Amino acid sequence: MSLRPLTATAFSRSVFFSMVVGLSVAFASCAQPEGGTEGTGGSTGTGEGGSSSGGSSGEGGSTGSGGATGTGGGSGGSNVTGTGGATGSGGATGTGGSTGTGGATASGGTTGTGGATGTGGATGTGGAKGGSTGTGGTGTGGTTGSGGTTGSGGTTGTGGAKGGSTGTGGTGTGGTGTGGTTGTGGAKGGSTGTGGTGTGGTTGTGGTGTGGSTTSDPLIGWAAAGCSLGGISTTTGGGSAASTTVTSASAFTSAISGSTAKVIQVSGSISGNFNVGSNKTIIGAAGAKITGNLTFNGSFNDILQNLTIVGLNCSDVPSNGDCQDGEDAITVEHSAHHIWIDHLDISDGSDGNLDITDESDCVTVSWTKLHYSASRASGYTGEVHHFSNLIGASDSDTSDSGHLRVTWHHDWWATNVVERMPRVRFGDVHIFNSLYTASGDDHCVEVGDSANILMENNFFLGVKDPIDSTDYSNSASIVVSKGNTYSGTSGQTANKGSTAFTPGYSYTLDAASAVQAEVQSGAGPH
Repeated sequence: MSLRPLTATAFSRSVFFSMVVGLSVAFASCAQPEGGTEGTGGSTGTGEGGSSSGGSSGEGGSTGSGGATGTGGGSGGSNVTGTGGATGSGGATGTGGSTGTGGATASGGTTGTGGATGTGGATGTGGAKGGSTGTGGTGTGGTTGSGGTTGSGGTTGTGGAKGGSTGTGGTGTGGTGTGGTTGTGGAKGGSTGTGGTGTGGTTGTGGTGTGGSTTSDPLIGWAAAGCSLGGISTTTGGGSAASTTVTSASAFTSAISGSTAKVIQVSGSISGNFNVGSNKTIIGAAGAKITGNLTFNGSFNDILQNLTIVGLNCSDVPSNGDCQDGEDAITVEHSAHHIWIDHLDISDGSDGNLDITDESDCVTVSWTKLHYSASRASGYTGEVHHFSNLIGASDSDTSDSGHLRVTWHHDWWATNVVERMPRVRFGDVHIFNSLYTASGDDHCVEVGDSANILMENNFFLGVKDPIDSTDYSNSASIVVSKGNTYSGTSGQTANKGSTAFTPGYSYTLDAASAVQAEVQSGAGPH
């Protein structure tokens, strides 16, 4: 069949149809591609058992699809240039993990802090013309959890109350603080938050009170240790007995009699001569005073504390008689033992201020002032006897050997004392950290027959013969002094013998240079 030539109308319709088809293809090629789907954020972590789970990682946006390739124009007239595909959109921003929950509060310590919020990835950028894959960012890890605080230690136990029984110090229990549990940071990038462990407080140490004692100074010396007699190895006085307050001589006489353990508080001033029984603690209230004589005649386990004791000052002897025929202010005699005399002011004993004789033993005299209120010499024709302290009554009392163990510490021999600070026969006597200011004296420490005296870190000020080791001693006498200070003194200070006894108890020496100030401020009732 032969072809007919196209008419002008037919040709025009053919060209138009071809152009429509070409443009349709081109438009289809230029259509914008679909962007990536939106990333889904991480879910919230749930803390269990005090451990917190961090949020999961945010997912990055999906890869954007590139645009389709444009198709060039069909043949015929001028070719129409196909337009390239539009740039693919990048993936949507991934949402970061939610905040990890911190650990639960530990006992004793503060709550461990969990990891901080993980940071989500940055927006992925699509590639031009068929764009490249969008890149999601990495989440940043949580910070380290803080440790628990330190638990508090126990409080100090309170010692025995005034006149009361031995206080038992409570043991404070310091809890160990447990730190918070480990916080877990955000997943995929979040580091692990570490909960610290709190350190518990140390155990508080309770104090021990001393059997009704009111002093803060501990019992030291032969009354404390190293001297056992009659089944007693230390001095406790009335121990845990209830305190009784007395205000009259008759009530005091009744309270101190016998051997039943008692704690007796003296209030005000009383006068008389009194015999103290065994197992007694006698304590003065503020300003309390006893005028006369206190005697420990064979008694044992007694504490005498915080009192002013004033002797009879020769009023108990005939006019112009010998004062030594009168009473001491305090007498310890006839095998009395375990006697602690502490924080007293003792003066004006007719014979002596405090004498310890007749096989008595295990005695401590501490923080006590010994003196005479005035000189008795003026207008007095008898023996005035300003002789303060005698240990061992006679050279012939050889049965005292092995007894008369006495400790003197932080004591003060003051105005108008002439001799016997102390005078010692037979006993093992330890004098340390004591003060001598009795100017106008004849002798201070007098070394008698078979005495064994250890002197350490004492302070002698303006006195004569601080240590008389020649006038009263025999070949068996020993005195060894160490660390004493002599200021403005005269006369004897020499040792006799080379080795003194060794104390059977522990003690701590203060420097001799500190003795004057501490004894003048600390001796006597408080």
